[in-house]
Amino acid sequence: MKKKDRIKELLAEGVRQGVYPGAVLLVAREGEIVFFRKVGHRSLTPDALPMDRHTIFDLASLTKPLATTLAVMKLIDEGQIHLDQPLASLLSMALPRDKRTLTPRLILGHSAGFVDWRPFYLKLVKYRTKERKRLVRQWIIEVPLAYSPGRGCLYSDLGFIILERVIEEGAGMPMALFLERNFYEPLSLRNTFLSREFSSTRFKKDMFAATEACPWRNEVLQGRVHDENAFALGGYSGHAGLFGTAEEVYRVVNMLREHYMGKRDDFLRPGTVREFFTRQDSVDACTRALGWDTPSAENSSSGRYFLPDSVGHLGFTGTSVWMDLQGDVIAIFLTNRVHPSRSNEKIRIFRPILHDAVMEELGKT
Repeated sequence: MKKKDRIKELLAEGVRQGVYPGAVLLVAREGEIVFFRKVGHRSLTPDALPMDRHTIFDLASLTKPLATTLAVMKLIDEGQIHLDQPLASLLSMALPRDKRTLTPRLILGHSAGFVDWRPFYLKLVKYRTKERKRLVRQWIIEVPLAYSPGRGCLYSDLGFIILERVIEEGAGMPMALFLERNFYEPLSLRNTFLSREFSSTRFKKDMFAATEACPWRNEVLQGRVHDENAFALGGYSGHAGLFGTAEEVYRVVNMLREHYMGKRDDFLRPGTVREFFTRQDSVDACTRALGWDTPSAENSSSGRYFLPDSVGHLGFTGTSVWMDLQGDVIAIFLTNRVHPSRSNEKIRIFRPILHDAVMEELGKT
């Protein structure tokens, strides 16, 4: 069996083994797309619909690098904020003593001390929609820190919810509008957007990959954000709510790649991208860069062959991006593994196997 056939067969095997109902894999080498395949179904229930290469996915926590982190990069380039600037000088809201000196660098590197997650949605739905973002930010700053800032590393949604407020104050507009004006519209991204849960959408429901049969909302989610906190906050926040297709995710990631390599400087300064792609070394055994992750020494989701300076990120719904900066390879793997249940975690074993097959095909072993 040829190696490309092996990748195709692996994708099909993922469907047969119940790793996901469907998936889209896009692989690029040296700025050229060399593999772009779809497999399986974008939904199984209530209607069985085949996957399409242009299916729109709930990107979940890919929102962190591809939305929130992008916006922070731009504000830094514009001199509106600084990586090591304390929150006390970035936010107009009152902050308790333990939060005043936290910085965007600490939050982006998941070393600010915030706890990982809280089910805020259970309380938020009792309040009017317009009040919810203000309330959740207040609740977050009242939650005691899990550890001293800079002394630990804990992946946290809460920090990125606060970063959305930083972006709003620095940009003087909602994060969604800032991203549309500075990145998504100039890149001609027609199917990439931050969800507005309580407003109409220009997309038909069947254009989306379905996610969970949600017991809380009593429906199969398709075109509605999976993350409950993001849903309660109107459709998106700094941690989740971005939707997009594999090809448009590639446009964003390749734009960053080209800036990192110094091939362009129209969206961001190359030095800014390089700094954000650099693993932070202030905390031992932490693999985080700024808004991105890097391969762990063992059992990395990137597999065995992505080099240590690679950057990537995962999304809870079954999405991922990995970029080998030295080998010049991008792998975008979008699935709906939570359809119809989030209890399916088979992708944890499957994803690195697929990445290994990709790198073997490209001779990057």
